[in-house]
Amino acid sequence: MPRPPYLPFETKLAQVWPPEQWLSVGTLVAISGGADSVALLRAMTRLAPDAGPRLVAAHFNHHLRGEEAAADQRFVSELCRELSVAIEIGCPSEECAIATRTSGIEAAARRARYAFLEAVARRRGLRYVATAHTADDQAETILHRIVRGTGMSGLSGMARARPLGPAATLLRPLLGFRRTEVLEYLDALGQPFRHDSTNDDTRWTRNRIRHELLPHLASAYNPGIVDALLRLGRLAGEVQAVVGEIVEKLQARCVERAGPGSVQIARKPLADQPVYVVREVLMAVWRDQGWPLQSMGFDEWERLAQMVLGNSAAGSPRACTFPGGILAELSEDVLRLNELPQRGGLSLQ
Repeated sequence: MPRPPYLPFETKLAQVWPPEQWLSVGTLVAISGGADSVALLRAMTRLAPDAGPRLVAAHFNHHLRGEEAAADQRFVSELCRELSVAIEIGCPSEECAIATRTSGIEAAARRARYAFLEAVARRRGLRYVATAHTADDQAETILHRIVRGTGMSGLSGMARARPLGPAATLLRPLLGFRRTEVLEYLDALGQPFRHDSTNDDTRWTRNRIRHELLPHLASAYNPGIVDALLRLGRLAGEVQAVVGEIVEKLQARCVERAGPGSVQIARKPLADQPVYVVREVLMAVWRDQGWPLQSMGFDEWERLAQMVLGNSAAGSPRACTFPGGILAELSEDVLRLNELPQRGGLSLQ
């Protein structure tokens, strides 16, 4: 039976991420029920209708929005049933509740969600974990980081692909798609989707950027502000790729894991490096350990880098606890980083 002609959205997705690249190794699609993730799943099922167990969906219910979250879960479960796609449902664990105490609900929820996705992909033997972040999400992320304060790596925005675990790769195939393309595609299919009401709450900085700052910049300063931010991100990414090679080599020389949640950084290989490179090495350590990055600002990274370089102000302590409960202890030859045990916490349930 001949397949129906592909819609423009599907044709574009097939060009940037051909089904043959993921069908043989399998993909887990993170689906919230929102427009972006529903569009990604629908397009993948139409491009590869016979994917079978090589295409699985995963939904994480944070239990933060009561009945609305429960309705989202029912919606995605029914959608996957209609599409004959297996679905896995996850929810926060006690570890996630404890993490909330030090890194906040948003950061803890993100870590729990990605841990769930990685675990499902590993158990089912799926190579890719696909999320539905769009070009608009990328522009918002870059602008958010500019407002909050960021370095070159932050300006590059979200990576299209990054390791999620020993055997899984996180992929964002819709980073080249605008939100208008997503909505037009769903409209063409007559496909409903869910709306998260918390995305309208302008008490959150990210939402104010989406609903207030970006529209104001577009109307009053530059109608092409999203494209300008995306271009900045690409240029920063090119620079960061060069720096990344330097950082990777330095990590191999000076970073040693000393046990669970414990790292030693030899100071001598970093002694003649620019402070920017030292900060990047430290950020790489944070990422590798899964420690919360968002709570670390420029002042914290600078203080830590100066500890490594031995440029701390006279009389300053040789030990300091950083956000996320990370204890840094300085000795003559090494900087030791240890994740302190946490007690108590707020529940996400």
